[in-house]
Order: sequence, then structure tokens, then C-alpha cells
Amino acid sequence: MMNTDNMNLLLASTSTLFGGSYLDYLKDHIAELFGSTNEIIFIPYARPSGISHDDYTRKASSVFQTLNIRVRGLHEFDDPTEAVNRAKGYFTGGGNTFLLVKTLYEKGLMNILKYNVEDGKPYMGCSAGSNIGGINMKTTNDMPIVYPPAFETMGLVPFNINPHYLDPNPELKHNGETRETRIKEFLTQNSTPVIGLREGNWIRRRGNDFTTEGTQQTRIFLPGKDPYELEAGSSLNFLLPGSGS
Repeated sequence: MMNTDNMNLLLASTSTLFGGSYLDYLKDHIAELFGSTNEIIFIPYARPSGISHDDYTRKASSVFQTLNIRVRGLHEFDDPTEAVNRAKGYFTGGGNTFLLVKTLYEKGLMNILKYNVEDGKPYMGCSAGSNIGGINMKTTNDMPIVYPPAFETMGLVPFNINPHYLDPNPELKHNGETRETRIKEFLTQNSTPVIGLREGNWIRRRGNDFTTEGTQQTRIFLPGKDPYELEAGSSLNFLLPGSGS
């Protein structure tokens, strides 16, 4: 079994806070995550709003170059498996989780990426890129625009994530289901814990320690229990298998 003592993850709800610029609120944490790493692979497959792989990679690169980190898009390599294996770190951008998962499976990269991250290479995800850090993608908010061969993802954390988690707003004239309703529906059919990750928040994993980070509380959904809140900086180690949660 893989030794996960060196795992180094940042799984963010979003890349951009309202009124802010791309990745701006995370820059200090990106610098800490990647440390002395001077080059990473960007995985652009989720393609938000249909942006091209090249344009999406340029967008990410413009931020990372201010941290003296070179970015290369995974789509640029003739052999993406070799590129993942040789990479020093990874950033998977947000967009459509169904498209991201389908592409990773079609290219045979899901388990290869998982192995490398479990081996200690730093990984950052935003939105869809955070979804694939969970056990499966069933708690994504995205439309199923394509059909992936499986919903299972990397399982880098022992729970699922619901990025962009929104609280019910009684002032909105909206009769559809809330995020909480959808997650409760998920838990009638699945036993996987779910983290409702509000904007401005992220999950940090250092070795075998998991914490909530950011500016907001994080909402915790467990099978058979009422959802509740955790303050930023709280440990999530109680969600580890065998912890008795």
C-alpha cells in the first residue's frame, strides 16, 4: 500500500473570488504548496465556458510566472503519461467535471495522476479539479455534457467535495432544490461524507492531516446525521477510515 505521509494537497472551492482576479486570493498558499518547485503541469481538460486548452494554460501560466513557476499544459505533450510521471507538481483547473473525468479516463491518466500525488508530488485543484480529489464526482454541480466511463476519481481525500457550496436564500424566488437538498439526496444512496466548500475556502492536506482553510465556515454532511459547520482551520482527521466518525 502507498505511503501517504508525504501527500501535499490544496483543493479549493473556486479559482476566483467575486470581484477578484484569477487565483489572486490563493497566491501565497500556492507559493507555500509548491515550495521550491520551478515547473508544474497544468491540466486544462475541464475547459470552463469552452475555453481552449491553449488559452486556459496561458491564463494559469500568467499567474504562476509571477511566482517563478513555469507552467506547461498537459495537452502539449505527445505522451501525457510520461509527462505526468516526470512532472514536479500539478494544477487542475475548474470547469466541467464530467468532461475532465472523461478525458482523464480516456487518456488512462486518472490512476497515474493519483499514484504520483500519493507519492508526494504537490497537487492543487480548483472546483472540478478539486472534485477529482474526492472519492467520486457524484457531488459535482456540473451538467453531464459528456458521459465518463466511471464516476470514481482519485480518492486523495476520504470524502467528497461540493465546490461553490451555496446556502439557501429565502429572498430568491427559486423553487428548485438547494445544494443541501441535493447532498442529502446523495447521502440516501451513498455513505461517503461530503464537504460543502463555500467560496474562499479550501481543503489542505499535509501528510495524513486534513484541515479546512479560508475565510468561511465549512459545512459537513455525514450519513444519518444533521449537517453542521466547522470553523476555518479545523481538523478533518475524524473523517479518516477507522476514526469512528
